[in-house]
Amino acid sequence: MEPRFDLNTNGVGAKIGKRFANTSVAIMQSGLPKSLMELVELRASQINGCGYCVDAHSKELAAAGEPAVRINLVAAWRESTVFSEAEQAALALAEEGTRMADADHGVSDATWALVRKHYDDDQIAALVYLVAMINAANRLLVITKTKGGSYQAGTFDTMAN
Repeated sequence: MEPRFDLNTNGVGAKIGKRFANTSVAIMQSGLPKSLMELVELRASQINGCGYCVDAHSKELAAAGEPAVRINLVAAWRESTVFSEAEQAALALAEEGTRMADADHGVSDATWALVRKHYDDDQIAALVYLVAMINAANRLLVITKTKGGSYQAGTFDTMAN
């Protein structure tokens, strides 16, 4: 099934998309580990039901050599032993930053304290923007019904060049 609308072939959509991509490039160049960014993006995409992004970030993790057990357990990271405390802090931030409408606290003080414990200010800035941007991307692709399954690992890398 084709997407209902291709934002990249629309003049206004492409113009806005270019700026959106530039923000994503800045996040990718922030110094956060690529695997951490992919884990965060995968978790938010799972919550938001974005098939394209789940497909993309799962494939990027696999292509980078991430073990299948870690990719498969992202959805149940709290009930697994394969993520470091720093990764758990980032995954908690991703969840709470994604599910803001489901809770009256947004990102909890406890999660924020864990993030502060494991990341410096530049990394935190990048993580906050990463969570915001993947949520925006999920919404764009779900609204336009862009389906998962066809993503080729490495596609996003061309944006950073």
